Amino acid sequence: MKIKLVAGIILQTLLFVPMAMNAQKQFTLEDLNFGGNNYHNMVPENRYLTWWGDELVRTETDYCAIVDKNNGKETKLFLLDEISQLTQSDEHNRIRHLYNATFPYPGKTIVMLINGKERILLDWKKKTLLRKYDRDLVEAEDWNKTSQAMAFVRNDNLFVTDAEGRTVQLSKDGSREIVYGQSVHRDEFGISKGTFWSPDGQRLAFYRMDQSMVADYPQVDVFSRIAAYVPDKYPMAGETSHQVTVGIYDLKSGKTVYLKAGDPTDRYFTNIAWNPEGSIVYMFELNRDQNDCRLVSYDAVTGEKIAELYREQSTKYVEPLHPIVFLPWDKSKFILQSQKDGYNHLYLFNTKGQQLQQITSGKWVVLDVLGFNSKQKKVYILSNEKSPIQSNLYAVDLKSGKRVLMDDGRGMHSGDLSASGAWICDKYSEPDVPRNIQIIPTASSKRRIEYFSAKDPWEGYAAPEFSCGSLKADDGSTDLYYRMVKPVGFDPSKKYPTVVYVYGGPHAHNVDARWHYSSRGWETYMAQKGYLLFILDNRGSENRGRDFEQATFRQLGQVEMRDQMTGVKYLQSLPYVDKDKIGIHGWSFGGFMTISLMTNHPDVFKVGVAGGPVIDWKWYEVMYGERYMDTPQSNPKGYANVSLLPKAKDLKGKLQIITGYNDKTVVPQHCLEFLSECIKAGTQPDFFVYPGEPHNMRGRQSVHLHEKITQYFEDYLK
Repeated sequence: MKIKLVAGIILQTLLFVPMAMNAQKQFTLEDLNFGGNNYHNMVPENRYLTWWGDELVRTETDYCAIVDKNNGKETKLFLLDEISQLTQSDEHNRIRHLYNATFPYPGKTIVMLINGKERILLDWKKKTLLRKYDRDLVEAEDWNKTSQAMAFVRNDNLFVTDAEGRTVQLSKDGSREIVYGQSVHRDEFGISKGTFWSPDGQRLAFYRMDQSMVADYPQVDVFSRIAAYVPDKYPMAGETSHQVTVGIYDLKSGKTVYLKAGDPTDRYFTNIAWNPEGSIVYMFELNRDQNDCRLVSYDAVTGEKIAELYREQSTKYVEPLHPIVFLPWDKSKFILQSQKDGYNHLYLFNTKGQQLQQITSGKWVVLDVLGFNSKQKKVYILSNEKSPIQSNLYAVDLKSGKRVLMDDGRGMHSGDLSASGAWICDKYSEPDVPRNIQIIPTASSKRRIEYFSAKDPWEGYAAPEFSCGSLKADDGSTDLYYRMVKPVGFDPSKKYPTVVYVYGGPHAHNVDARWHYSSRGWETYMAQKGYLLFILDNRGSENRGRDFEQATFRQLGQVEMRDQMTGVKYLQSLPYVDKDKIGIHGWSFGGFMTISLMTNHPDVFKVGVAGGPVIDWKWYEVMYGERYMDTPQSNPKGYANVSLLPKAKDLKGKLQIITGYNDKTVVPQHCLEFLSECIKAGTQPDFFVYPGEPHNMRGRQSVHLHEKITQYFEDYLK
């Protein structure tokens, strides 16, 4: 789908006279930045909803209510004050809101609540406290609704509390070097946690990560009386990585076995899944080169390997991101996701490892699997079939593969499926729609119940004009999508200073068809000050298929720069863009891109602000860095070509580099080494540090950060 340059949202027209515009309210960073004190009033209003079986429940600060799925009317279930009396918690730990209330048992009037130190299960109709779980100082936790057992990590060790309140300690050697029950492989490969209950809750699979052999990075706490050494395990590309094993704890026997997967050295274990009976564990196993991926099954009782069910290899890399999912009506079949045909799609396999069919296909991406409807034998997915910048809901018939669109076919949708698959709660946004919520019966997608529509929270403010379009990539054939934010009170006869905002890296995108085309609040702040903003998703960014993503393999930053420069050439062709006043800003991978573009094209970019920038990929972590660049030992030329250290001498414009002093993602060594090279070369970047902050600034620090970024452009670009 090719999008012509169109005005997506026009909140002022050319007919507005200056006096009328001046009468409109002006934004501040307190309005537009998430750390601002008025930010909560400037984002589209929302409704917090959860399923109780096939009943839709609204969870609010002080009450929970059933939503009538046919007309959207609400009937209150209980009030916060009523629940607070039942919890028997002291004042310090009382339930302060009901946003996180969940309803684990369809047909039973039981609610699960969480406060600072407790997980609480109670029956609101019988007014009975059923069970409490101690979660004080837990580092991770995982509750199973079937067995009502809870796994948790405290003081680096793994514990399990059963339904009767008995607690068993599963490990005793936990430390910062031996990590139990938490995310491993630095959150790559779709990993976000470290414990995995079997469906019946009788067995727990968990990660054990030994990182004693990994080098320490010397982080420092500057807020103690004497600055303290606080080392962090950080496996850099080409260096020694950690070793992961997977344990299985059996609640009935009280025994733990480890999967006999062989030597864990230089291997990644990910996407752990269970068969419906809870007797077999499945996981994807990936070599360190990340080009050979295997799905392997193990006996959960003995830990013995059963079979290798699937293997996928690549000349570049294979990236498993999703566990297999069994069909709820057929325990012998499961769905596997792969982009082996060029795009992420669904495949049906049996437990013998035989591929039975490719369920979805086409030059588009399956973004998510929402769940199933056993009665209709359908799976519900989110995909970008309609457009690369959209996400839409589809029902897919497992037998025929036929897809039926469930939503309006526009914008960015996210669906939450009810327990039986009979209903979808659809939250969506469009470029001119802040937020809508519809209730959709899956038996008839054309019957959509309007439940909630958010008002425009920017009404009465002088907002800019947002538009979206597409350009051809540097290869001359690939469509790239961009967002443009024109200055408030835009006059096409004038010339405007322009800031290119860039990220450009894997697993992210900046432009899509939600409200304001996903524009960041800072862009509006800058547009209010008279800047034009331009944002382009280059090759290498997400959700465009394997070849689009892998075009940057072993040469990070090179293809991306060429694509970004096609965007700059387009900007330079516009009569209202001041060619002599083009700036650039980005964070993390975007910081890397900012410095790359400023030093490779020093006569184009006058000013840049690079936040948390990667300078040399040999200092980045193993899993991410080696996936896209291989190791420094196997790709020395590639690492040398993309390193920014030799580029320090080519800096001409004004560059501000910003970092969190305690960044554990892009460690401060990157910035400091680049500054050292600038000193040697006699170039003059500016540098600012946020003490105690990680990779991204938090809370009020973010407001300060974005004012600092803004001021730098105000000082040097205008």
